Amino acid sequence: MACVLIVKTGDAYPEVVDQYGDFETLFEKQLSTALPAHLHLQVWDAQRNPTAPALDGLAGILITGSHSMVSDAEPWSEALKPWLKAALANNTPMLGVCYGHQLMADAFGGVSDYHPAGRESGTHTVRLTQAGQQDPLFSQLPERFAAHLTHAQSVMQAPQGSTVLAHNSHDAHQALRYGPRQWSVQFHPEFTAHVMSAYLKRQQAALLDQGEEPDTLLANVIDCSEASSLLRRFLAFV
Repeated sequence: MACVLIVKTGDAYPEVVDQYGDFETLFEKQLSTALPAHLHLQVWDAQRNPTAPALDGLAGILITGSHSMVSDAEPWSEALKPWLKAALANNTPMLGVCYGHQLMADAFGGVSDYHPAGRESGTHTVRLTQAGQQDPLFSQLPERFAAHLTHAQSVMQAPQGSTVLAHNSHDAHQALRYGPRQWSVQFHPEFTAHVMSAYLKRQQAALLDQGEEPDTLLANVIDCSEASSLLRRFLAFV
């Protein structure tokens, strides 16, 4: 049975973990309904276990979000970069999410850092580029779709040779493709509306500090089934 590896790069807020599960659990819940019989999910906590699994035994890789910052260059995070480069060279299917998105872009020659406009949190509209509309993973999405977002850092410069698949008014790089089966997204396809609301409640003070209205953001949280469908469709490429 082939393994799809979930690379855990951090922990969700304790109240989110208690009510809905940690980052890896959110991925597992979204994927479980579409997991073919020949695949199984395995979790590797990259923060706590520095030994990277051998790429030869992996059918695909999913990289979670984190409350860490890529620009802090923590040793565990930096150690992932050569492993990700080897996975790209090996044409191992990959999908990075939020921190995973920023880490992949940074590993492949881009730049991830704090966004000058501040934090983007809540349910927001994301738009496909022309390349995104033709991409094998993204082409089944509508040109505009809703997605859950919570991030202070962004991919500020995409790696040379990558393709921008989606963007919005806050972020020029909402989705990138690096190779035939290697993608990353800034938004959270694993989040439910309940998880997004829990994040906004925790971030109220920070959002107020940057001039946002948390109550409005909470009222605008909706289900994002189209964005979530990316996780399940990714399985077709492993």
